[in-house]
Amino acid sequence: MFTSNPFAEISASVPPAAMQWYVILMILLVVVGTLFDVVHKGSARYFFENMRNARSRGARPLGGGEKMSIAVKTLAVDVLASGEFCNQRRRIAHLLGMYGFVLYAATTALMVFCYPTTATPTPAIVAALWWIGALMIVAGGAWFWFFIRVDVAAEGGRALRLMRADLFVLSLLASATLGLIWGWLQTIGSAAAGTFFVLYILATTVLFAGVPWSKFAHMFFKPAAAYEKRICEADGTAENLPTQTRDDPEQQKRHSMELLRDAPMNMGLGIKREAPRHY
Repeated sequence: MFTSNPFAEISASVPPAAMQWYVILMILLVVVGTLFDVVHKGSARYFFENMRNARSRGARPLGGGEKMSIAVKTLAVDVLASGEFCNQRRRIAHLLGMYGFVLYAATTALMVFCYPTTATPTPAIVAALWWIGALMIVAGGAWFWFFIRVDVAAEGGRALRLMRADLFVLSLLASATLGLIWGWLQTIGSAAAGTFFVLYILATTVLFAGVPWSKFAHMFFKPAAAYEKRICEADGTAENLPTQTRDDPEQQKRHSMELLRDAPMNMGLGIKREAPRHY
């Protein structure tokens, strides 16, 4: 099963050209949706204005070598290792979903464009990475959704409460799960494969068409924001925020404990406050 290309096996009933145009359409939806999201929310304008203001307040200029070092650190820590997550469970779940999605999307494009039919045998490693990527998405997404989801129990919300921000993770989880089921049914020659293929396409369309209403777009400007944050820390502006508690870990810990001690136990929600374990 892990060496089979389900897209090639379904090419007898669905023309490869149709699948290729579908992938192109999904890419266009991501581009258009991201541009709409940036313009509608004004995030790009805010980002560049904040960057210009920070440069004008910079305590010291940074050289090209120092900026390059910061860029490499941002890539290695904030992008590739999701270093912004202090909670290790949250970080691992995010990394599973992130790298799983990269494998899943890249191998889908490879199989649809380069190995669209059984006449062009798919390398076993390409097919295997598609299955592994989808499994990583399911593992990371399910772990996040059912065990470590933020803003639910700690704030008195219902466990199954849905918000607009949940669209991305749920549609991604649905796409990968239905893709795995369809791929397995396609491999064993089940008559139900066609039904699950339609469901798989619907879930995938929601995933990419829902960019303006999900957190999908943040993956494109998040690295730039992380880089700018490190630049502000290096040149002394610190995003115009106080740095005393941040620079002294012990003082920061004492300050956090004082805030926790002084906060009302019900946090205004009429329930007993849960230990802060989600972040």
